[in-house]
Amino acid sequence: MKALTTDVLVIGGGATGAGVAWDSASRGFDVVLADRADLGEGTSGRFHGLLHSGGRYVVKDPRAADECIRENRVLRRIAADCIEDTGGLFVTTPFDDPSYADRFLEGCRATGVDCEEIDTAQVLLEEPRLNPDISRAFRVPDAAIDVWKTIWALARAAKEHGGRVLPYHGAVAVHRDDDAVTGARLRDARSGEEVDVEARMTVNATGAWAGQLADLAGIEGVRVLPGRGIMIAMNHRLVNAVVNRCQPPADGDILVPIRTVSVIGTTDVHTEDPDDHTIAPEEVDAMLDAGEKLVPGFREARALRVWAGVRPLFEDTKEAVTSTRDVTRAHTLLDHAERDGVAGFMTITGGKLTTFRLMAEETVDAVCEQLGERRTCCTATLTLPGSESGQTYRLGERLKRREDNLTDEQLVCECELISRGKLEEAMRRRGTVNLDDFRRVLRLGMGPCQGGFCMYRATGIMHALDGLSAEQANEALLGFLQERWKGTWPILYGDQLRQARLDDWIFQGVLDVGHLQ
Repeated sequence: MKALTTDVLVIGGGATGAGVAWDSASRGFDVVLADRADLGEGTSGRFHGLLHSGGRYVVKDPRAADECIRENRVLRRIAADCIEDTGGLFVTTPFDDPSYADRFLEGCRATGVDCEEIDTAQVLLEEPRLNPDISRAFRVPDAAIDVWKTIWALARAAKEHGGRVLPYHGAVAVHRDDDAVTGARLRDARSGEEVDVEARMTVNATGAWAGQLADLAGIEGVRVLPGRGIMIAMNHRLVNAVVNRCQPPADGDILVPIRTVSVIGTTDVHTEDPDDHTIAPEEVDAMLDAGEKLVPGFREARALRVWAGVRPLFEDTKEAVTSTRDVTRAHTLLDHAERDGVAGFMTITGGKLTTFRLMAEETVDAVCEQLGERRTCCTATLTLPGSESGQTYRLGERLKRREDNLTDEQLVCECELISRGKLEEAMRRRGTVNLDDFRRVLRLGMGPCQGGFCMYRATGIMHALDGLSAEQANEALLGFLQERWKGTWPILYGDQLRQARLDDWIFQGVLDVGHLQ
């Protein structure tokens, strides 16, 4: 069996785990980052794309609000290329308690969240689709963040410092030597091969799955409450800025413009299974109804896709929690040497994607303390690869680049303006035959056609480039289409139903996908 030795083994390749790997590597530790699937395929890749200002939590969860606004400012400096500075609004609609606005404003002052009340007439000039009967409006520094771009920038940064990144390597055992964890056994989900990783410190950054990994280590009582929520992507940007209803956090009260679409979210339902991605029809209807309260006519827009994600909510209590909305969105770090008498093992869970860097810093500080090695964190000032210019992403950047060389290179995906050269570069770099992996890196197939026009082209290019057999290429294509179908069928009505039928005709007519082997 293959064996690796490292200082720090990080299990969990979401934003937090990738952040821990980057922080550890930047402090000079040898690091291995492993995930059971592709990086960012879990909770991190299943949210609405919001870089929080903290405004959502200023009344009910001030600690989370404070963490969010501080890290919002840091990420704008170090990960600028991953962020679109849309700005954010909190608005009081006719369906909201008018008195909450004053509590919101006071909460912003108390937590340091930048907030300015603005005239509603000005807001309606900027956001003409908003409910015209809003009575108050506040501007906050919300933004949109590309999570996969961020996570792979973190992975690149870790590798530049000598770290090793192992996607599709799930932990099947955690090694114990009496009262210490000494590493883990990983299994490659693609080949079935296993590798033993000996580590001075193992970090459990698996989020909603943290309790399961702790169980493998023989540690009981790591109680993570998975909170499942659905989000719906609409076919275009219905708003220019992030728009929140000025009320206590509730279902369907936020609309986020992300790239070429807008996403409404989110529900919050307790589930026992962190892999529960159930999409209930009544939740979809409730979300569309909620959209009407923010943007009248919302239901007439084309719903492009719906998906579910599971939040890792940690509650260190034996009392039953009646609602996952009552659990703090701040993070929790468990040093199992102190908590359970088991050295060499830590769990970091909870929190928000916005606070991943802070969570990583606190985790690696604790790693240093347990290992008895004082090493200073520098990630608050260390720019991630791709963000060296300090310029935030601007909608239209891809179009501008394409206009500069319209006749030079073949276009594979018209929706997301992905060139053949860019796709081939990603295929060589990633070394994967999973088309969903390229979707996450390039947004391939995430536009209005949901892969209808680009995916058979991408499959052919991958087939020729990697020398796959026809059977392997067929399997890759069918796997991608099946994943896209999961998020399409719950919203099959109107224009989206017509688009789905068109895609079906394309794939049946061009490749006869119903009979592919």
